[in-house]
Amino acid sequence: MSAPAGPAPLGRRSGPALALLSAIGVTAFGWPLLASPGSDLVGHSADAPWLFALMLPLLLAVVVAQISEGRSAGGGAPGLDAKAVALLGVLAAAGAALRPLGAGTAGLEPMFFLMVLAGRVLGPGFGFVLGAVSMFASALLTGGVGPWLPFQMLAMGWVCLGAGLLPGSDGLRGRGEHLLLAGYGALAAVAYGTVMNLQGWPYIAGQASSIAFVPGDPLSANLPRFALYCLTTSLGWDLPRAALTAVLCLTVGGPVLRALRRTTRRAAFGAPVAFAPPAGAPAAADADEPAEQH
Repeated sequence: MSAPAGPAPLGRRSGPALALLSAIGVTAFGWPLLASPGSDLVGHSADAPWLFALMLPLLLAVVVAQISEGRSAGGGAPGLDAKAVALLGVLAAAGAALRPLGAGTAGLEPMFFLMVLAGRVLGPGFGFVLGAVSMFASALLTGGVGPWLPFQMLAMGWVCLGAGLLPGSDGLRGRGEHLLLAGYGALAAVAYGTVMNLQGWPYIAGQASSIAFVPGDPLSANLPRFALYCLTTSLGWDLPRAALTAVLCLTVGGPVLRALRRTTRRAAFGAPVAFAPPAGAPAAADADEPAEQH
């Protein structure tokens, strides 16, 4: 049995918009590595508002592109309709509520497993939007709004995007799928922490330390410092997050996957929309009769 159609697959409009947004995100994360020693923008505190201002319209462009793709296909292809928006709101609220449960406790963040499973079932396009919106909602809920927020939104969007691109979405089920998602979730949790380190690492530029970022140094000199920075500062948070994500995928992943797939199947995102007249209404041919002359 083939998997039910997701609410917002990547298409010829949303795909390029998402690729552009990701390219801007990669540039935003990595450009301090190429900054000159005297640059006032080595840290991300100055460029984060600009990234946020640029990211929101592009994220909206991805959503609008997905809506237009569904409409341009005449209802025959799934698009981001009212049902998908409602599902997005429910899952984003659930993710935002899960995140504070483990915040501040050795990096334990239970929202990761839900984002991975949702991205797996609902596809890369919907997953990216869900990851970004969930992080934005959780920041408003916990008061975690700061220069790191747009970077968190991008990084979580990539986590969900990658889950939606995993192989075997049509046929892989059961224990094999749970192991695949547990392995991906663990790697994604570590990768998320590593990528987010690129956002915080430039703030310690100029300090006399073997792990400090040195603006203007070649990549061959800064990358070993960055690796040492990750090992000594964040790995103790990333590994527990990865372990919790893997354990949750293996233990409660089955029921959550079935619930998400049942919701997707009943929502029938890919079904064409057809309007039928109510019972007792005059036949459609009556509407073609000429109007009464006065």
